[in-house]
Amino acid sequence: MAYTTINKSKLYMNSVVYSGNAGTQGITGVGFQPDFTWIKNRAGSAENHAWTDVVRGVTKTLASNSNGSESTVADGLTAFGADGFTLGASDQFNGSSGRTYVGWNWKAGGTGSSNSDGTITSTVSVNTTAGFSVGTYTANATAGATVGHGLGVAPAMLIVKTRNNSNNWAVYHQNMGATKAMYLDQTSAETTDGWMNNVAPSASVFTLSGGNYGNASGYTPVFYAFAEKPGYSKFSAYKGNGNANGAFVYTGFRPSFILIKNKTDSGEAWEMFDDKRIGYNEKNYRIYANANDIQDTNIRLDMLSNGFKIRTTGSHVNENGDTMIYAAFGQSLVGTNNIAANAR
Repeated sequence: MAYTTINKSKLYMNSVVYSGNAGTQGITGVGFQPDFTWIKNRAGSAENHAWTDVVRGVTKTLASNSNGSESTVADGLTAFGADGFTLGASDQFNGSSGRTYVGWNWKAGGTGSSNSDGTITSTVSVNTTAGFSVGTYTANATAGATVGHGLGVAPAMLIVKTRNNSNNWAVYHQNMGATKAMYLDQTSAETTDGWMNNVAPSASVFTLSGGNYGNASGYTPVFYAFAEKPGYSKFSAYKGNGNANGAFVYTGFRPSFILIKNKTDSGEAWEMFDDKRIGYNEKNYRIYANANDIQDTNIRLDMLSNGFKIRTTGSHVNENGDTMIYAAFGQSLVGTNNIAANAR
């Protein structure tokens, strides 16, 4: 198991499930005050994903399955609380008629503050312990412009979305590199794309081209930056074998949330798994980050004490010879000072 300085991962990333009531509802059990909450209905009628964060402000929503601009949903997520969040009656967040939901939550640093590390000043909420920041900035249409992310180490994964423009969700992952991209709202394979000006992120900034997804004139993007923390988060890749007895992927901790994308083949979805909707093997149901579908109850993987095991021949996560990238969060069995700690 990986040594970790994070003794309780669920103080930094945690999932909750709840049933809609088509009214006002407070959701608790997160374990901390979230700074970024990603909500998806998992049963009932299909609805868009909903991303809300502390920097853009409550009621401001983006959908990872759409390239659309930011919406104001007055009866969506209306407040972040000490142990969760408060919802209005929006079907996207809290509908009735048999709708159940999952909320994935990350802790950053509360209300954002100004960051002048880059040539573009950003507003950033950051948690260096957990390696997560969320921030906004105003584009300047200048190739080579830089934006401060606040992590103090280079991000392993970066997601950027323009708030006031219909544009794809640009994704950087360390196993693709800065000359490539994929798009969270699309099923396309990795493609050569210079949106980061072909420069890998540094410990303080990420770089942008003069246009494209993150820096065209008039854009006001939001970014979500993740650094790898041993025993808590992992951003890596594995090869598919096309066999129901699929790859074992070592993370060094028990995953509680996994996002996987086949970067080789076009037409493959971004698949999401967590430890709350079912939470036991072999029943970890998938949700597509790029679609408004309800959860698919096909068996896909096992979450183990030190990684995950693929249990399908499906090409989304296990096409023979293809490369899958992933992001995983969870809890090591070894805590600070190498003191044994329970996976939570």
